Parts: sequence; C-alpha cells; structure tokens
Amino acid sequence: MKLTDIIRDEPLRLAEFPVAREQIFMAHAGVTVLPRCVARAMQDYTEQSCVRHQEFTEAFRLVNDTRRLAADFIGAKADEISLLGPTSLGLSLIANGIPWQAGDEVLCYYDDYPANVYPWLELRRRGVTVRFLQPAVAGEITPDLVERALSPKTRLVALASCHFLTGYRIEVNAIGRLLHERGVLFCLDAIQTLGAFDTQVEHVDFLSADAHKWMLGPMAAGIVYVKEEHQELVRPTLLGAWNVKSPNFVAQDEIAFERGGRRYEPGVLNMVGTLGMRAALEMLMDVGIPVVSERLLHLKSRLIAGLEPLGFRFISPASGPNASGITTAWREPKSGAPVEKIFDHLATHDVVVSHRHNREGRGHLRFSPHFYNTEAEVDRVIELIADLA
Repeated sequence: MKLTDIIRDEPLRLAEFPVAREQIFMAHAGVTVLPRCVARAMQDYTEQSCVRHQEFTEAFRLVNDTRRLAADFIGAKADEISLLGPTSLGLSLIANGIPWQAGDEVLCYYDDYPANVYPWLELRRRGVTVRFLQPAVAGEITPDLVERALSPKTRLVALASCHFLTGYRIEVNAIGRLLHERGVLFCLDAIQTLGAFDTQVEHVDFLSADAHKWMLGPMAAGIVYVKEEHQELVRPTLLGAWNVKSPNFVAQDEIAFERGGRRYEPGVLNMVGTLGMRAALEMLMDVGIPVVSERLLHLKSRLIAGLEPLGFRFISPASGPNASGITTAWREPKSGAPVEKIFDHLATHDVVVSHRHNREGRGHLRFSPHFYNTEAEVDRVIELIADLA
C-alpha cells in the first residue's frame, strides 16, 4: 500500500478507511477507528471460529507471525514480545514483577497519562521511593532533565515516548543511553508513538503499548516488551496454564515459567484482537513509518498555519525532533468562542477531535490526524472553527 495512492485516489481511501465517508476523524491519540483491512482480519477469524474451535492451527500460526512482526516493528526479538493489552497491563506487570528493595527509587512524571503513573505510585506500599520529574514546560522531558534528577538510588525511570496532551516526543535513544551508562532500567509507555514515529528498543528495557491509537488496531490488543536479559528479573504476577509449565494440563508442585513472550501471557490470548493488530502492523510497515511520520508533520504544519490567525496558541512543538502527530491548541476567551463550544460545533458537523484538560483545568482541543487524512479535511476543520470566530 502506497501513501500516494491512498491520498490521491479518493475511492480507494474511502474503501480502506470507511470512517472518511461519514466523518473527519482526527482523534487517533484517543481511540482509533479501524481501517478496513483490520476489521476484515478480525471478521475472517470470527467467521472461521464459527466452524472450528477458536484455537485452530492457522490462527496460532498467525499469532506467532504477529509476535515476529511486533518484534520487527520495535527492533526486538520475537521471544521478547508478549501479546497483551491494554498498555496499563504491561506497565503493571513490569512494576509488580521487579523484586524491589526498600529505598529503591523510581523516577517518573506525575502529569503523564495516569496509566503510566499509578503502577509506579503503588510501589510506595513496598517501600519504593517514587520521585517526579519537574519540567519547566509540561511534557518536555529532556535527557538533561532526567540526568539531573537521577540519584544513586534510582533503579528505574518510567516515561512516555510522547506526552498525551502536549505531544512532546522524548529522545528515547539519548535518554536510554544515559540511563544504561548508569545502570538504571528504562521503561517506556510507547502508545503515543508506535504506528506514528519510529520507536526502537535498543536502549529500552521494557515497553508497553496497546494497538488502539496510532497503530490503528483494536482495543485490548498490544505489545509488551521485556528485554531477554531481564526476563528472570521480572517475575510474572499473572499466572495460568499458558505461562506456567503444565504438562498435559496437570498442575505441578513447582512453578516453572515458559520461556520467551509466553512467560507473561497467563491464559488464552485475545485472538481476534491480536489478528486485527497483525493486519494493522502489516499495513503500517507496508506504507513505511518514515513516510507516515513525514505525513503527520505535514498535516500538523497545515493545522497550525490555519489556526494561528484565529487566535490559537499551541502547547505542542510545531516542528523539530520533539514534534509529534499531536497538535494541542487553546485560546483566550476574548479571542473567540471557547474550546468547549468549538468542540461541540465540530462534533455537530461530523468532525471528531479530542477535548482535554491540563492539571489547572484549562480546556484544550487536541487534533491527531493520521496519514490517511487529507489536506482538504484539515482545511474543512479550520473553516468550521473560523465560522465561530
């Protein structure tokens, strides 16, 4: 599939992304709609499951292929991939599975998405000290900021690859390198970049990301990565017949875990979701993540150019290595209609964006188009907002 074919051939775009027939959908940083190829893969599995049991041989082959695809997607080994979602499940497995010692420190960001805050806060009950990064600007987690916050007791740093509100994309490799030079573990919530920007795990120890945002996949299907050398360190906290060795389905007196990604998968997998995610990964790899990234930044530039004259301010980086597919805007009430009214106005005209608030309660409009959105759709959104100016 070529990006140029999709955006220049409108019948093809509407066939592959049926939502575009009904709406202008720019909320992929929330919960995506499904492309046709993903829905078809899920439907095919469901139909086959009507005439054979749900764990039929071909389905398992495709699951193993999904593990390989997911590994290739992030630069990992297939045995380092567990097929689990949502994101919070993977993060919780990592947080709960490490044998913490009293006085260990975890460094994270209080204003990250709650799924990447609560698993670490809960460790206080086990004697872990949880400390928070304090960037001068919301979401701007830089290598220097992380380095200054480290202490001799810091055992793990948990960050999001991209901030869910501001769209600030961190320098994953630079942060990972400096942490590993100091013997500190690095855990990444990658849901806001996987499918949009290249996210590799060369300098990452743990990663979790559900498929239901930029990966254009279904909910509760995802990728959990545990580096091979840490799999003995992170003990599974969800146990079942799939990840604990049970010959002939007979329980054993000693708990011995299966090797590889199965180690963290306690029971039957979300097969329909996993096969949907597989189709999404194939599509994204076919288009090419660098191509997707370039397209997202192009649409961002067009949005900003159209909204700035209408009095909007932006908390998202407009360009450069920290820019992402998220464009979050607000404006003073004296500049025109409040964002709440704009959000409702867009919704009545079949435009889907996100309405988000910061800790102080200020409302923002968050735009997150994907590669299949068009310049004409961006211009229509700007036109609708201008109607209220």
